[in-house]
Amino acid sequence: MDAQELVQKHKLLECIQCGICTGGCPVSRKTSLNIRRCMREVAVTRKVISCPQNELWSCTMCSTCGIRCPKDLNPYEFLADIRGIAVEEGQIASTIRDSLESIFKNGNPWGRIRGRRSEWAQGLNIKHVSQGAEFLYFVGCTPAYDPRVQEVSRNLVKCFEKAGVDFATLGDEENCCGNEVYGMGEKGLFDLLVDENLKIFEKYNAKRIVTSCPHSYNAFKNRYKQAPYEVQHHSQLLAGLVDDGKLTFSSMLAKKVVYHDPCLLGKQNGIYEEPRKAIEGLPGVELLEFDRSRERSLCCEGGGGRMWIDIPGERLAETRVREAVECGAEILATACPFCLLTLEDAVKTTGLEGKIQVMDIAELLSLSL
Repeated sequence: MDAQELVQKHKLLECIQCGICTGGCPVSRKTSLNIRRCMREVAVTRKVISCPQNELWSCTMCSTCGIRCPKDLNPYEFLADIRGIAVEEGQIASTIRDSLESIFKNGNPWGRIRGRRSEWAQGLNIKHVSQGAEFLYFVGCTPAYDPRVQEVSRNLVKCFEKAGVDFATLGDEENCCGNEVYGMGEKGLFDLLVDENLKIFEKYNAKRIVTSCPHSYNAFKNRYKQAPYEVQHHSQLLAGLVDDGKLTFSSMLAKKVVYHDPCLLGKQNGIYEEPRKAIEGLPGVELLEFDRSRERSLCCEGGGGRMWIDIPGERLAETRVREAVECGAEILATACPFCLLTLEDAVKTTGLEGKIQVMDIAELLSLSL
Protein backbone atom coordinates (compact mmCIF):
# COMPACT_ATOMS: atom_id res chain seq x y z
CA MET A 1 0.00 0.00 0.00
CA ASP A 2 1.50 3.35 -1.04
CA ALA A 3 1.01 6.74 0.59
CA GLN A 4 -1.73 7.84 -1.79
CA GLU A 5 -3.76 4.73 -0.98
CA LEU A 6 -3.29 5.40 2.74
CA VAL A 7 -4.52 8.97 2.31
CA GLN A 8 -7.67 7.88 0.47
CA LYS A 9 -8.49 4.78 2.53
CA HIS A 10 -8.20 6.55 5.88
CA LYS A 11 -9.49 9.98 4.72
CA LEU A 12 -6.37 11.65 6.09
CA LEU A 13 -7.18 14.98 4.44
CA GLU A 14 -10.32 15.18 6.59
CA CYS A 15 -8.23 15.21 9.77
CA ILE A 16 -8.53 18.65 11.40
CA GLN A 17 -5.41 18.16 13.54
CA CYS A 18 -7.29 18.68 16.80
CA GLY A 19 -5.07 16.20 18.62
CA ILE A 20 -7.92 14.44 20.44
CA CYS A 21 -6.68 11.08 19.16
CA THR A 22 -3.24 11.55 20.69
CA GLY A 23 -4.60 13.21 23.83
CA GLY A 24 -7.00 10.34 24.47
CA CYS A 25 -4.56 7.57 23.60
CA PRO A 26 -3.96 5.48 26.77
CA VAL A 27 -0.37 4.65 25.85
CA SER A 28 0.69 8.08 24.61
CA ARG A 29 1.91 8.98 28.11
CA LYS A 30 4.48 6.18 28.15
CA THR A 31 5.66 6.43 24.54
CA SER A 32 6.24 9.07 21.91
CA LEU A 33 3.22 7.84 19.93
CA ASN A 34 1.57 10.83 18.26
CA ILE A 35 -1.15 9.56 15.96
CA ARG A 36 -2.05 13.04 14.72
CA ARG A 37 1.54 13.72 13.63
CA CYS A 38 1.80 10.35 11.86
CA MET A 39 -1.37 10.95 9.89
CA ARG A 40 -0.42 14.51 8.96
CA GLU A 41 3.04 13.46 7.78
CA VAL A 42 1.62 10.96 5.31
CA ALA A 43 -1.11 13.37 4.15
CA VAL A 44 1.32 16.25 3.55
CA THR A 45 4.42 14.47 2.24
CA ARG A 46 2.59 11.68 0.39
CA LYS A 47 5.32 9.37 1.70
CA VAL A 48 4.93 6.30 3.86
CA ILE A 49 6.44 7.10 7.24
CA SER A 50 8.83 4.87 9.16
CA CYS A 51 7.80 4.89 12.82
CA PRO A 52 10.18 3.87 15.61
CA GLN A 53 9.40 0.35 16.88
CA ASN A 54 8.27 1.44 20.35
CA GLU A 55 6.00 4.06 18.83
CA LEU A 56 4.43 1.91 16.12
CA TRP A 57 3.90 -1.15 18.31
CA SER A 58 2.70 0.64 21.43
CA CYS A 59 -0.81 0.94 19.93
CA THR A 60 -3.18 -1.64 21.43
CA MET A 61 -5.98 -1.15 18.87
CA CYS A 62 -8.26 -0.21 21.77
CA SER A 63 -10.14 2.20 19.44
CA THR A 64 -10.24 5.12 21.91
CA CYS A 65 -8.91 7.42 19.17
CA GLY A 66 -11.69 6.40 16.80
CA ILE A 67 -14.41 6.76 19.42
CA ARG A 68 -13.34 10.30 20.28
CA CYS A 69 -12.48 11.59 16.80
CA PRO A 70 -14.88 14.44 15.88
CA LYS A 71 -14.49 13.56 12.18
CA ASP A 72 -15.32 9.87 12.68
CA LEU A 73 -11.88 8.73 11.52
CA ASN A 74 -10.24 5.54 12.82
CA PRO A 75 -6.56 6.35 13.39
CA TYR A 76 -5.87 2.90 14.86
CA GLU A 77 -6.84 1.32 11.52
CA PHE A 78 -4.30 3.62 9.87
CA LEU A 79 -1.61 2.35 12.25
CA ALA A 80 -2.56 -1.26 11.43
CA ASP A 81 -1.81 -0.55 7.77
CA ILE A 82 1.50 1.12 8.67
CA ARG A 83 2.33 -2.04 10.62
CA GLY A 84 1.44 -4.05 7.54
CA ILE A 85 4.13 -2.22 5.59
CA ALA A 86 6.62 -2.92 8.38
CA VAL A 87 5.67 -6.61 8.31
CA GLU A 88 6.19 -6.78 4.55
CA GLU A 89 9.61 -5.19 4.94
CA GLY A 90 10.56 -7.50 7.81
CA GLN A 91 10.98 -4.54 10.16
CA ILE A 92 9.36 -6.23 13.15
CA ALA A 93 10.44 -7.62 16.49
CA SER A 94 11.37 -11.31 16.56
CA THR A 95 8.56 -12.03 19.01
CA ILE A 96 5.99 -10.61 16.58
CA ARG A 97 7.53 -12.57 13.72
CA ASP A 98 7.50 -15.80 15.72
CA SER A 99 3.86 -15.40 16.74
CA LEU A 100 2.79 -14.83 13.13
CA GLU A 101 4.80 -17.83 11.94
CA SER A 102 3.24 -20.00 14.64
CA ILE A 103 -0.25 -18.93 13.57
CA PHE A 104 0.54 -19.84 9.96
CA LYS A 105 2.06 -23.22 10.85
CA ASN A 106 0.07 -24.27 13.93
CA GLY A 107 -3.07 -22.13 13.99
CA ASN A 108 -2.11 -20.36 17.23
CA PRO A 109 0.39 -17.62 18.26
CA TRP A 110 1.82 -19.48 21.26
CA GLY A 111 4.19 -21.87 19.48
CA ARG A 112 2.13 -24.92 20.47
CA ILE A 113 1.22 -27.77 18.14
CA ARG A 114 -2.33 -28.02 16.84
CA GLY A 115 -2.71 -31.55 18.21
CA ARG A 116 -2.73 -30.22 21.76
CA ARG A 117 -5.37 -27.58 21.26
CA SER A 118 -8.05 -29.54 23.12
CA GLU A 119 -5.88 -30.65 26.06
CA TRP A 120 -7.72 -28.10 28.24
CA ALA A 121 -10.80 -30.32 28.00
CA GLN A 122 -9.21 -33.48 29.40
CA GLY A 123 -11.56 -35.12 31.89
CA LEU A 124 -14.56 -33.18 30.59
CA ASN A 125 -17.34 -34.78 28.58
CA ILE A 126 -17.49 -32.37 25.64
CA LYS A 127 -18.86 -33.46 22.29
CA HIS A 128 -17.46 -32.55 18.91
CA VAL A 129 -19.53 -30.24 16.72
CA SER A 130 -19.89 -33.05 14.17
CA GLN A 131 -22.40 -34.59 16.59
CA GLY A 132 -24.61 -31.51 16.30
CA ALA A 133 -25.30 -28.80 18.88
CA GLU A 134 -27.19 -25.55 19.31
CA PHE A 135 -24.00 -23.63 20.08
CA LEU A 136 -20.49 -23.97 18.75
CA TYR A 137 -18.22 -23.00 21.63
CA PHE A 138 -15.23 -21.40 19.91
CA VAL A 139 -12.61 -21.65 22.63
CA GLY A 140 -9.86 -19.45 21.16
CA CYS A 141 -6.07 -19.77 21.21
CA THR A 142 -5.30 -18.35 24.65
CA PRO A 143 -8.17 -20.08 26.50
CA ALA A 144 -7.11 -23.34 24.83
CA TYR A 145 -3.37 -23.19 25.44
CA ASP A 146 -2.55 -20.90 28.36
CA PRO A 147 -2.62 -22.86 31.66
CA ARG A 148 -4.18 -19.99 33.59
CA VAL A 149 -6.86 -19.18 31.06
CA GLN A 150 -7.71 -22.85 30.59
CA GLU A 151 -9.40 -22.52 33.97
CA VAL A 152 -11.81 -20.02 32.42
CA SER A 153 -12.72 -22.50 29.69
CA ARG A 154 -13.32 -25.28 32.19
CA ASN A 155 -15.44 -23.08 34.45
CA LEU A 156 -17.45 -21.82 31.48
CA VAL A 157 -18.20 -25.44 30.57
CA LYS A 158 -19.32 -25.96 34.16
CA CYS A 159 -21.76 -23.04 33.80
CA PHE A 160 -23.02 -24.36 30.45
CA GLU A 161 -23.65 -27.82 31.88
CA LYS A 162 -25.43 -26.44 34.94
CA ALA A 163 -27.73 -24.37 32.69
CA GLY A 164 -28.34 -27.21 30.24
CA VAL A 165 -26.74 -25.45 27.26
CA ASP A 166 -26.40 -27.71 24.21
CA PHE A 167 -22.86 -26.96 23.01
CA ALA A 168 -19.93 -28.56 21.23
CA THR A 169 -16.41 -27.58 20.17
CA LEU A 170 -14.20 -28.03 17.14
CA GLY A 171 -11.57 -29.84 19.21
CA ASP A 172 -8.17 -29.82 17.52
CA GLU A 173 -9.76 -28.59 14.28
CA GLU A 174 -10.17 -25.11 15.79
CA ASN A 175 -8.02 -22.39 14.24
CA CYS A 176 -6.87 -18.90 15.22
CA CYS A 177 -9.62 -16.31 14.72
CA GLY A 178 -7.08 -13.85 13.29
CA ASN A 179 -8.11 -10.73 15.19
CA GLU A 180 -4.59 -10.03 16.49
CA VAL A 181 -3.14 -10.95 13.10
CA TYR A 182 -5.21 -8.13 11.63
CA GLY A 183 -4.03 -5.76 14.37
CA MET A 184 -0.41 -6.69 13.70
CA GLY A 185 -0.87 -5.73 10.07
CA GLU A 186 -0.57 -9.17 8.44
CA LYS A 187 -3.68 -8.78 6.31
CA GLY A 188 -2.77 -11.61 3.93
CA LEU A 189 -2.58 -14.14 6.75
CA PHE A 190 -5.78 -12.72 8.21
CA ASP A 191 -7.65 -13.27 4.93
CA LEU A 192 -6.35 -16.85 4.83
CA LEU A 193 -7.66 -17.50 8.34
CA VAL A 194 -11.05 -16.03 7.46
CA ASP A 195 -11.37 -18.37 4.49
CA GLU A 196 -10.30 -21.42 6.49
CA ASN A 197 -12.60 -20.67 9.43
CA LEU A 198 -15.65 -19.90 7.31
CA LYS A 199 -15.16 -23.20 5.49
CA ILE A 200 -15.08 -25.18 8.72
CA PHE A 201 -18.11 -23.30 10.11
CA GLU A 202 -19.97 -24.15 6.91
CA LYS A 203 -18.78 -27.77 7.06
CA TYR A 204 -20.45 -28.25 10.43
CA ASN A 205 -23.39 -25.92 9.75
CA ALA A 206 -22.48 -23.70 12.71
CA LYS A 207 -25.27 -21.14 13.08
CA ARG A 208 -24.73 -19.95 16.67
CA ILE A 209 -21.24 -19.34 17.99
CA VAL A 210 -20.22 -18.39 21.53
CA THR A 211 -16.70 -17.41 22.51
CA SER A 212 -15.09 -16.35 25.78
CA CYS A 213 -12.61 -14.08 23.99
CA PRO A 214 -13.69 -10.56 22.95
CA HIS A 215 -11.01 -10.65 20.27
CA SER A 216 -12.62 -13.68 18.60
CA TYR A 217 -16.04 -12.10 19.08
CA ASN A 218 -14.86 -8.90 17.40
CA ALA A 219 -13.27 -10.77 14.50
CA PHE A 220 -16.32 -12.94 13.82
CA LYS A 221 -18.78 -10.07 14.21
CA ASN A 222 -16.96 -7.21 12.50
CA ARG A 223 -14.10 -8.58 10.40
CA TYR A 224 -15.70 -11.65 8.82
CA LYS A 225 -17.97 -9.92 6.32
CA GLN A 226 -21.41 -11.40 5.58
CA ALA A 227 -20.77 -14.47 7.73
CA PRO A 228 -23.88 -16.73 7.99
CA TYR A 229 -23.94 -17.16 11.76
CA GLU A 230 -24.87 -15.43 15.01
CA VAL A 231 -22.02 -14.81 17.44
CA GLN A 232 -22.22 -14.11 21.16
CA HIS A 233 -19.65 -13.36 23.80
CA HIS A 234 -19.91 -15.63 26.83
CA SER A 235 -20.93 -12.67 29.02
CA GLN A 236 -24.02 -12.19 26.84
CA LEU A 237 -25.00 -15.84 27.00
CA LEU A 238 -24.36 -16.10 30.74
CA ALA A 239 -26.40 -12.97 31.48
CA GLY A 240 -29.27 -14.38 29.46
CA LEU A 241 -29.10 -17.70 31.28
CA VAL A 242 -29.21 -15.90 34.64
CA ASP A 243 -32.14 -13.73 33.51
CA ASP A 244 -34.08 -16.76 32.27
CA GLY A 245 -33.53 -18.65 35.52
CA LYS A 246 -31.60 -21.40 33.74
CA LEU A 247 -28.38 -20.64 35.61
CA THR A 248 -29.08 -20.60 39.34
CA PHE A 249 -26.78 -20.34 42.33
CA SER A 250 -26.69 -22.35 45.53
CA SER A 251 -24.23 -20.42 47.66
CA MET A 252 -23.57 -16.84 48.74
CA LEU A 253 -20.53 -14.96 47.49
CA ALA A 254 -20.07 -12.13 49.96
CA LYS A 255 -17.42 -10.26 48.00
CA LYS A 256 -16.86 -6.75 46.68
CA VAL A 257 -16.28 -7.02 42.95
CA VAL A 258 -15.18 -4.37 40.48
CA TYR A 259 -15.55 -5.06 36.77
CA HIS A 260 -12.93 -4.07 34.19
CA ASP A 261 -14.36 -3.42 30.70
CA PRO A 262 -12.20 -5.06 27.98
CA CYS A 263 -11.68 -2.69 25.05
CA LEU A 264 -12.75 -5.15 22.35
CA LEU A 265 -15.93 -5.98 24.26
CA GLY A 266 -16.85 -2.50 25.44
CA LYS A 267 -15.39 0.28 23.30
CA GLN A 268 -15.56 -1.59 20.02
CA ASN A 269 -18.80 -3.52 20.51
CA GLY A 270 -20.79 -1.68 23.17
CA ILE A 271 -21.20 -4.66 25.50
CA TYR A 272 -21.31 -3.07 28.95
CA GLU A 273 -24.49 -4.24 30.65
CA GLU A 274 -24.41 -8.02 30.20
CA PRO A 275 -21.20 -8.71 32.17
CA ARG A 276 -22.51 -6.54 35.01
CA LYS A 277 -25.90 -8.26 34.98
CA ALA A 278 -24.20 -11.65 35.23
CA ILE A 279 -22.14 -10.50 38.23
CA GLU A 280 -25.13 -8.84 39.92
CA GLY A 281 -27.01 -12.11 39.64
CA LEU A 282 -24.66 -13.65 42.21
CA PRO A 283 -26.10 -13.77 45.75
CA GLY A 284 -24.23 -11.54 48.18
CA VAL A 285 -22.01 -9.77 45.64
CA GLU A 286 -21.52 -6.00 45.83
CA LEU A 287 -20.64 -4.65 42.40
CA LEU A 288 -18.35 -1.61 42.44
CA GLU A 289 -17.35 0.66 39.57
CA PHE A 290 -14.06 2.18 38.52
CA ASP A 291 -14.01 5.93 37.99
CA ARG A 292 -12.79 5.12 34.47
CA SER A 293 -15.28 2.52 33.28
CA ARG A 294 -17.37 1.59 30.25
CA GLU A 295 -16.28 3.71 27.24
CA ARG A 296 -13.69 5.44 29.47
CA SER A 297 -12.19 2.14 30.64
CA LEU A 298 -8.42 2.04 30.88
CA CYS A 299 -6.82 -0.34 28.36
CA CYS A 300 -4.82 -3.23 29.84
CA GLU A 301 -2.31 -3.10 26.94
CA GLY A 302 -2.98 -6.66 25.81
CA GLY A 303 -4.51 -6.04 22.39
CA GLY A 304 -3.10 -5.26 18.96
CA GLY A 305 -0.32 -7.80 19.26
CA ARG A 306 0.97 -6.32 22.50
CA MET A 307 0.89 -9.76 24.15
CA TRP A 308 3.99 -10.51 22.07
CA ILE A 309 5.96 -7.30 22.40
CA ASP A 310 6.77 -5.28 25.50
CA ILE A 311 7.03 -1.50 25.52
CA PRO A 312 9.14 0.19 28.23
CA GLY A 313 7.38 2.10 30.99
CA GLU A 314 4.80 1.38 33.66
CA ARG A 315 2.05 -0.84 32.37
CA LEU A 316 -1.49 0.45 32.38
CA ALA A 317 -2.56 -2.83 33.96
CA GLU A 318 -0.50 -1.86 37.00
CA THR A 319 -2.44 1.38 37.26
CA ARG A 320 -5.65 -0.59 36.93
CA VAL A 321 -4.98 -3.04 39.77
CA ARG A 322 -4.00 -0.16 42.07
CA GLU A 323 -7.32 1.52 41.25
CA ALA A 324 -9.15 -1.73 42.05
CA VAL A 325 -7.55 -1.89 45.49
CA GLU A 326 -8.21 1.81 46.12
CA CYS A 327 -11.94 1.43 45.41
CA GLY A 328 -12.18 -1.36 47.99
CA ALA A 329 -12.61 -4.36 45.70
CA GLU A 330 -11.63 -7.86 46.74
CA ILE A 331 -12.05 -9.28 43.25
CA LEU A 332 -11.18 -7.61 39.96
CA ALA A 333 -13.41 -9.28 37.39
CA THR A 334 -13.03 -9.12 33.63
CA ALA A 335 -14.25 -11.01 30.57
CA CYS A 336 -11.17 -11.29 28.34
CA PRO A 337 -8.21 -13.71 28.43
CA PHE A 338 -5.70 -10.97 27.61
CA CYS A 339 -7.04 -8.69 30.35
CA LEU A 340 -6.96 -11.61 32.78
CA LEU A 341 -3.28 -12.31 32.10
CA THR A 342 -2.07 -8.70 32.04
CA LEU A 343 -3.97 -7.80 35.21
CA GLU A 344 -2.74 -10.88 37.07
CA ASP A 345 0.83 -10.08 36.06
CA ALA A 346 0.27 -6.52 37.29
CA VAL A 347 -0.88 -7.79 40.69
CA LYS A 348 2.49 -9.52 41.03
CA THR A 349 4.66 -6.67 39.74
CA THR A 350 2.93 -4.14 42.01
CA GLY A 351 3.25 -6.34 45.09
CA LEU A 352 -0.52 -6.49 45.59
CA GLU A 353 -0.77 -10.25 45.92
CA GLY A 354 -3.20 -11.13 48.68
CA LYS A 355 -4.97 -7.77 48.37
CA ILE A 356 -6.81 -8.30 45.10
CA GLN A 357 -7.80 -11.37 43.06
CA VAL A 358 -8.32 -11.32 39.29
CA MET A 359 -11.03 -13.55 37.84
CA ASP A 360 -13.03 -14.00 34.67
CA ILE A 361 -16.78 -13.70 35.13
CA ALA A 362 -17.21 -17.40 34.23
CA GLU A 363 -14.93 -18.32 37.13
CA LEU A 364 -16.81 -15.93 39.41
CA LEU A 365 -20.19 -17.43 38.56
CA SER A 366 -18.98 -20.99 38.96
CA LEU A 367 -17.97 -20.25 42.57
CA SER A 368 -21.65 -20.04 43.54
CA LEU A 369 -23.01 -22.96 41.51
